Amino acid sequence: MKRVLFAIIAIGISLACTAENRPVTIEKLPAPAKEFLNVNYPDQKISYAFMDDDLIRPDYTVRLVNGVELVFEHDGALEKISDKVGVPNGVVPVQIADYVKTYYPDALIVEYEIGRKEYEVKLTNGLELTFNSNFKLRELDD
Repeated sequence: MKRVLFAIIAIGISLACTAENRPVTIEKLPAPAKEFLNVNYPDQKISYAFMDDDLIRPDYTVRLVNGVELVFEHDGALEKISDKVGVPNGVVPVQIADYVKTYYPDALIVEYEIGRKEYEVKLTNGLELTFNSNFKLRELDD
């Protein structure tokens, strides 16, 4: 029994290690990812895009010529965005954007990440804020 379990674990690890980053064109991105790019960065060209093929649910990473980096889930939903000049309006939930505007009016959101049960934002002032699924501040890190 231990040998079978060990073999299964070994196979799983070897499959995970063979995951590749495959270059993709914008045409190969899921429709929601393409739409997000067209709405929020209509005039920006893609520097590169690749699919992180982990054999289960691939993610897509896109880097624009202006330095913006985006990560999309397998279905095209936004997972993470990094934009040094500020994440576009409407990308971050209004509750989080209002919180930042109220408590840190001179700061911009330069990174936004969507987790399973939380949201994280990084601000230009160096603070990192974590919100729960109800958009309540859960953690503050500097």
